[in-house]
Amino acid sequence: MKVCVDVRDKRWKKYKVDFNKIVYTAVSGVYKDSEVSIILTDDKEIHAINREYRGVDKPTNVLSFELGDDILLGDIYISLDTVVREAAAANISVEDHVAHMVVHGVLHLLGYDHITDDEAQIMEFKEVGILKKLGIKNPYMDDDVCCCDAKCCPGGRFLAWVKNIKLRKNSLWQYLLYGGFGCIAAFGFAPFYQWWWTVVGVGGAYWLTVRNDKIGGFWKSLLRVSPFGAMYSVCMFWWVLHSIYVVPELTAQFAIWTVPGLIGLGLAGALIFSLPFVVVAQKKISSSAQVFLFACVWTLVLWAREWVFTGFPWNPIANITMPMPIVANSMSLWGAVGLTFVIVGLVAGLVNVLRNRRDWVAWLVLVFFVLLMSVGCVFGYKNMVRSDEGAESSYTLIRVVQPAISQSQKATHSREQALQNAEYNLRNLMALAMQPGDVDVVVLPETAYPFVLVDGDTVPMAGAINRPVIFGANTFGDGGLYNSMIVADDNGNVDTVYSKSHLVPFGEYRPLGILPAPVNLSRGSGPELIAVGDFVFAPAICYEIIFSDSLLPRGAGELDAIVNITNDNWFGDTPGTYQHLDMVRRYAIESGLPIVRANYSGISAFVASDGSIVSSLPVGATGILDGYVWGAHNTQYRVMGLNVWVILILLVSIVGVTLTYRRD
Repeated sequence: MKVCVDVRDKRWKKYKVDFNKIVYTAVSGVYKDSEVSIILTDDKEIHAINREYRGVDKPTNVLSFELGDDILLGDIYISLDTVVREAAAANISVEDHVAHMVVHGVLHLLGYDHITDDEAQIMEFKEVGILKKLGIKNPYMDDDVCCCDAKCCPGGRFLAWVKNIKLRKNSLWQYLLYGGFGCIAAFGFAPFYQWWWTVVGVGGAYWLTVRNDKIGGFWKSLLRVSPFGAMYSVCMFWWVLHSIYVVPELTAQFAIWTVPGLIGLGLAGALIFSLPFVVVAQKKISSSAQVFLFACVWTLVLWAREWVFTGFPWNPIANITMPMPIVANSMSLWGAVGLTFVIVGLVAGLVNVLRNRRDWVAWLVLVFFVLLMSVGCVFGYKNMVRSDEGAESSYTLIRVVQPAISQSQKATHSREQALQNAEYNLRNLMALAMQPGDVDVVVLPETAYPFVLVDGDTVPMAGAINRPVIFGANTFGDGGLYNSMIVADDNGNVDTVYSKSHLVPFGEYRPLGILPAPVNLSRGSGPELIAVGDFVFAPAICYEIIFSDSLLPRGAGELDAIVNITNDNWFGDTPGTYQHLDMVRRYAIESGLPIVRANYSGISAFVASDGSIVSSLPVGATGILDGYVWGAHNTQYRVMGLNVWVILILLVSIVGVTLTYRRD
């Protein structure tokens, strides 16, 4: 089977679709000597064809023209504009929807039709079977089916079962349930994306808390709820301790801290993540007012996590929506902090309705949060549309290099071995960077350059590559050692040095000046914009990308992208690596800026301004990515900022509590 693909709209090039595989699967291996032509076009062309040949004066998704020949089966036209709109509305990937359109078109060429109900049923049955072989879900099954009985919702049966459990207030089962709910709540994030478990985990712990009218004072309440926070923290962040075992020298020195580290994670989580439940337990207010209070305190805890030490706002609840692009893109309106407020409010509101089904105020509160979610989805859809604008106007070809050398090969305590490794790694980086391709800028990962730079140094590597190079290195100046991003021109001269200001506690500095850390780096001066020719970007080194509303200097003008260099070698193929990428995607949505990400060991990626991954290199893969960026735009969230939204959420919560607190 020969498949000829004619790309008439350049925007199609950003989508990776295996048309040969789809067509071959659709024809079930027969028609081996036949030919199908697929024309990838837009609404304008398909509208004209639809009007001329079918008398329908509007664009459509796919048109098939059968030639009545066993060799030349026919032509299939697919419009990108319509396909993108339909995929967004159905909450599916564009690639999956395109596959469906190809299968639909091929079946038309093979004589199937859907004029009558019987014909449509047969054709749909064939489509579903073919798509299943391709690993694509049934496109005719409605994921948004609503039911009156909560048992039919994801996790609903479990919630209904939990609601009927009779537990003594201080029983062992109560503590075990809190711990269990905390553990499963961590599985809504990457790489698992079991979002319903987060809903069940948070909702179950909330139910355990509000059902108990005499939970006691603050410390007594904290003791009862603490298993949730402890297990939530340990199950979500255990991977940070993986870094101890990456380099043998560090393992020998820090392995003794593994158990204390896990205990520390549990204790910190017990205090931080249990706080919303404890606050709700202290207030003798109506159940509907508790919903607002719980969502508000959870959000304030997320906001506070930006500032403790240098902050650790990792995995806001909002990130469980990454598999749902329209919902995730609501962060372009109110950021992760706002979407977290809405999700937590929905979860608590649902529990409240299950407990008080005849209370119309409970239903009203739930509807309020549903409306907030709906408004967010409208803005999310608009953000996805805006992120596609300008795909053909990109002008700077960027190369991302991922060397994927192990941390042991990258770092050692032996001076002689360190020098040998440095020379080898440098040659490897240059060989990758100098592969054929007329690129304008080369981006290397964090600490890619194996030598410390001081003022006045040149970078022979950049001169050899003969391109402007953005790379990570340690720099020394003003009596301090810095983790820096260097921009060197094609002659090897250093143009710009940006130093990291948000340092990783326990990894890059010693919290309180006494707790353990391998190094104690100095902080940079904060956000700035850097220009390499016409390409203007905001720099972000590793961990800095997780801080909402933090990378752009006040009053910053127009820019093209964010460049994030990082080294996730320390975490290997653990959840942390995938969650870090989701934090990058979240920042792209919030800021309306595409992100170029160079990771030493993966995952390197070009991330669009709607959070979608345009292209990437997996964990442990050595290679390069060449690509453009487009779609940079200003979002409502970037205009208003994190703190303004926190104040608005606080005001909404105060009004909500005030209007409902007298009900009980």
